[in-house]
Amino acid sequence: MTDESDIRDFIEAAGPAHLVTLNSGALTSSVVPLLLDRESNSLVGHLARANPQWRDVAAGVEALAIFAGPDAYISPSFYPTKQETGKVVPTWNYEVVHATGELVVHDDVEWVTGLVTRLTERHESTRAQPWSVDDTPAGFIASMAKAIVGIEVRNLRLEGKRKLSQNRSVADVDGTIAGLEQGSIGERELATAMRANR
Repeated sequence: MTDESDIRDFIEAAGPAHLVTLNSGALTSSVVPLLLDRESNSLVGHLARANPQWRDVAAGVEALAIFAGPDAYISPSFYPTKQETGKVVPTWNYEVVHATGELVVHDDVEWVTGLVTRLTERHESTRAQPWSVDDTPAGFIASMAKAIVGIEVRNLRLEGKRKLSQNRSVADVDGTIAGLEQGSIGERELATAMRANR
């Protein structure tokens, strides 16, 4: 992916990220919903206070947030080239964005409460009857916010990758799309991504 705006749109449309950090000499990963803040060029989210990942992060080592898009195994049987020459092998197609930057912890109830409100508004916005943090009794969200810590990945560097059979002929790409459309929901999502990438 080369268009910065497309990469940022991909992040905003993706589900949670795999957040990878170096803690006490070992790699640690958690699945975390993150919001992209385009103005500050950062990602924001939270971890459970009980999750040790926010503690003792190696100083000077950047965090990595992995946003995965659709992916699927690609069978050589999808390709017309298989019948023509037999010179085909299986592969895997995918879309992914890697976001790297400095991890900053926000152990502040007010910051975390604002973040929880933003996350809720983002993920409830498409529902017919969206739930709101205001639906809870007074003080409830602030008390729950004490069980989590905010995180921010600052000064982002973004790298997007798409492997969507760009190296194959138009006929093989069409055959792959047709083959994937007969598969699982994830395979059909990949077929849609391949069609959009043409």
